[in-house]
Formats: sequence, structure tokens, C-alpha cells
Amino acid sequence: MENNKVKVKIYGQEYVISGEMSKEDIIQVAAHVDMKMREIADAAAAAGATPSNVAILAAANITGDQFQMTKEIEELKRLNAQLEKDAQHYVQLWDESKKNYADYKEETQAMVLQKDELNRQLREKDAEIARLKDAAEAAMVQMQSGMDDVIKEVEDKCRELENSFFDLQMENLQLKKELERTKSENSIEQMSIGQIYD
Repeated sequence: MENNKVKVKIYGQEYVISGEMSKEDIIQVAAHVDMKMREIADAAAAAGATPSNVAILAAANITGDQFQMTKEIEELKRLNAQLEKDAQHYVQLWDESKKNYADYKEETQAMVLQKDELNRQLREKDAEIARLKDAAEAAMVQMQSGMDDVIKEVEDKCRELENSFFDLQMENLQLKKELERTKSENSIEQMSIGQIYD
């Protein structure tokens, strides 16, 4: 690295300072030392301080400032490390929140699919009930035709249809109850999840 030489004036005396710093930085360092020596000379003028005393006091003063700045830098490094640790913790919390939300979304989609399937089954049962009602009405028309054999056959069929109709109605009621329960659980879960995000 280039070794720069600069002529500077410190406390009324000229010096040639060389170093790897830029010329501007060397000039600033010399100006700072000159300023500190003048401050101390002004403060110690009544005590009759010699230039060598002023130089020693200035060096001690500058070194004290450097120690203080080193301590502050170390404290800033410590705070920075703590901030980085906190940031990592919050990033981890954010990742966990995203995962929980994705899991909730997946569960909600599964419940929606389950609800759709229950609705489909319910529609099928309703259609079956309607077909059975139509068949029962057709059987009633045949019963009214006056044919004895047909009447007995129709009566048997009606009993069979009524039993099937009752079974279907019971199954229909169970499906409706299950659907209502699923809707209720879904809305309760959505309310509790909404409270969490609020």
C-alpha cells in the first residue's frame, strides 16, 4: 500500500507525517491533535504548563476518547448481535404463522369438500324419496282400479315402499343433522380463528 507523506503544523511546530492513510485523513488527525493541545494549553495556562506537558495531556485526552469510543463500538456490536438474534426469532415466528395458516387453509378446504359431499348425498336421497313418492302415488292409482289381485299386490308394495320411505326419511334426517353439525363446527372454528388473527 502507498505510504503518504504530509507536512502538517501541530501546536505551532511543523512535522512531516507519513502513513498508509490518505493525505486528507493525515491532515485531519494532525488538526485534531493540534485542537486538543490548544484546548489543554488554554485550560492549563494558569498552571504554567510546558509544551511537553500539554502534549502528554493531549495524548492522554485523545487516548481516553479512543477508549470510550471502543467501548461504545463494543456495546453497539453487542446490541447489533442481540437485534440479529431477535430478528431471527421473529422470522421463525413468522414462518410458523405462515405454516399454521397453510394448515388451517388446507383443513378448511377439506371441510368444504366434506360438506359438498354431504350435500350431494342429501340431494341423491331427496331424489330417491321423490321417486318413491311417485311410485307410491302410481301404486295408489293402481289400487283404485278395482282389481282384487292387483289391490293386494299394491298393498304389499305400498307397505314395502312406506318402510323404505321411512328408512330414507330417517337417513335423510341423520344426513341433515350431520350437515348442520358440520356447518356449526365450521363456523365455530372460523370464529375462533378470526379471534386469533384479530
